[in-house]
Amino acid sequence: MPATPPVPVEQLSYEQARDELVHVVGELEQGAETLERSLELWERGEALARRCEEWLIGARQRLDAARAAQQGTGSGDGR
Repeated sequence: MPATPPVPVEQLSYEQARDELVHVVGELEQGAETLERSLELWERGEALARRCEEWLIGARQRLDAARAAQQGTGSGDGR
């Protein structure tokens, strides 16, 4: 039976991408059986790392927007 194709990286949550990235790194550290498999893992790992970064950038932007909105309401904390 053929292996299930991986879920497209764009559809992964941060946690899913992070967990799969940890698995990919572990498999690379153990040494894949072929050069082709190593390259597949490397490419998937790069895509997963980018996905995690996208999630973190988005989270930072949301936090910055929330802080800006709070400061715009005159929260009175002196900042």
